[in-house]
Amino acid sequence: MRIDGQCHCGFVTYEADIDPDDVAICHCTDCQQLTGTAYRVSAGTARENFRLTGGEPKLYVKTAENGRKRLQFFCPNCGSPVYTTGTDEDAEEVGIRLGTINQRRDLAPKSQIWRSSALPWIHSVGTLPGHDRD
Repeated sequence: MRIDGQCHCGFVTYEADIDPDDVAICHCTDCQQLTGTAYRVSAGTARENFRLTGGEPKLYVKTAENGRKRLQFFCPNCGSPVYTTGTDEDAEEVGIRLGTINQRRDLAPKSQIWRSSALPWIHSVGTLPGHDRD
């Protein structure tokens, strides 16, 4: 599936070919802190299928407990997380942040990782009262 997207302010833009079945939720505590919310949703693709079409993102390198480095790319203007990749064998995979994908309504997650770190209330969100608009 061909997708395109951008950060919140539109400075960092991209296009990619992805497999809609490679959309996942990550509940790890790093993703919780890096997003400022309960979990992160990403669409994975091979590096060769991802291309920046706009401004250059800023880089933050996160070193995991196991020593592996995750390269976190975000907009230098608005701060939106846009994508991640790794080093060495992890460098060939890109994780595109779902919130930046224009076609995000068509991309339902197909798996979850780090479920042991999921916040205990996450499964009850659908039962909370709410409004369609503020």
